[in-house]
Amino acid sequence: MTGTMLDLGPQTLIVARLAEEVTDEQLSAATPCPDLAVRNLLGHLTGLSAAFRDAGRKRLGATTDTSPNAATPDIGPDWRTELPKALAELADSWRDPAAWTGVTRAGGVNLPGSVAGAVAVDELVIHGWDLARATGRPYAPDPAALDAAYAFLLTTVEHPPRDGGLFGPLVPVPQDAPLLDRALGLSGRDPGWKA
Repeated sequence: MTGTMLDLGPQTLIVARLAEEVTDEQLSAATPCPDLAVRNLLGHLTGLSAAFRDAGRKRLGATTDTSPNAATPDIGPDWRTELPKALAELADSWRDPAAWTGVTRAGGVNLPGSVAGAVAVDELVIHGWDLARATGRPYAPDPAALDAAYAFLLTTVEHPPRDGGLFGPLVPVPQDAPLLDRALGLSGRDPGWKA
């Protein structure tokens, strides 16, 4: 997927709708992300949306310099308005062809714009599934985003180590499984995970 411009809008809308349906009672529920409750996953989605928004705009600073592992993310009191706004701004920033060129930074790492865009797509697709699975919602990612995330995840198989930092160990998934399940396996998730 790297090098290919993609509209993140359809996938950000899917994630925003999932977040909108989260009840206050579900905020403490477990997610497929080790050590993260739903509230932490929502906080992570808010932070990564701001970071990749700024990475797309090449506005480097605190949002793009902070490692995603620096602290356990959490939601603020206005997360129900902040998250959809950050997701919309993220999609908008990557509609500019310049976002996909040159060099930018995310998570404190300098990356080609095309790679940063691929990482943003992957984060939206995989964490969308995390949120849906944790809250018992159906999930169908944007097909173009899923294709792009799978292509990106394939590139990670050849570049270990997989120490649990960005991706967990590969989870074996049959080659004839649905594409989403295969992408999840590449990301280190068990497609059969249940809360």
